Amino acid sequence: MTEILVKEIMSKPVTIAKSAPLTEALAKMLREGVDPLIAVHNNTVTGTVSRRSIAEALGSKKTRNIAPTSIHVANVANDDFTIVYEDQEIDVLIALMQAGAKLAVVYDSDNNLIGQVTYGDLLSHLRPTTTLLETLEVARFMDAGERVVHLRRMMMDERISHFIVTKDHGVAGIVSETDVSVAMKKFRESIAEKHQDVQIRNMTVESIMTSPVITLDLSVGLGSVIDTLLEKRISGIPITESGKVVGMLTRKSAIMAL
Repeated sequence: MTEILVKEIMSKPVTIAKSAPLTEALAKMLREGVDPLIAVHNNTVTGTVSRRSIAEALGSKKTRNIAPTSIHVANVANDDFTIVYEDQEIDVLIALMQAGAKLAVVYDSDNNLIGQVTYGDLLSHLRPTTTLLETLEVARFMDAGERVVHLRRMMMDERISHFIVTKDHGVAGIVSETDVSVAMKKFRESIAEKHQDVQIRNMTVESIMTSPVITLDLSVGLGSVIDTLLEKRISGIPITESGKVVGMLTRKSAIMAL
């Protein structure tokens, strides 16, 4: 069988200047449906910036007296980014992503930036051979009345990207790193600094969650769920069986099954 090369599946690089404000980076992520972005300076890659890092920065007490537009990509970018070359086989790329890389920067033989590969790029060309049930990750739940400060802390400390939100013994919505980063941006822009300490402690998960939530039944199969992730440009879907949530299918869990 002919090996697939990185250049056959890579997409156009989506970049942001390292001097750009985080608000601009977040807007570009939402518009392009990409996470993370490649940070550049003078056409040189300097790192990557993610929705998680934006949520962490905008929710931190250390930056509370700084306007969101005055916090720059360079302040939060991760300079430990993953590099692959266009003529490498994708087996190398799969291993790197399963080891933790969320995005790979693609260089040509002259070390010029020519592309990127995301979870979505890989899943558009390759699919796991496992069943949907075998590919699920454990669903994490949080009550709609819980405070956002607690949610954010759990996401940061325990590296959890999604929580299914419950209310009155049922599923009310879902909350992700995207919801938190957008909520932190809006909060910082709309609430006066002197009121932020009190107001942020009163912000509930219900006020920032995405609702209604897309769910799919276990019977639809893994391929259909991955298709939905890609078509809807979302990162995770709760999977149900007989009306009960049995797990989450995320882009990451699909990558781990390759």
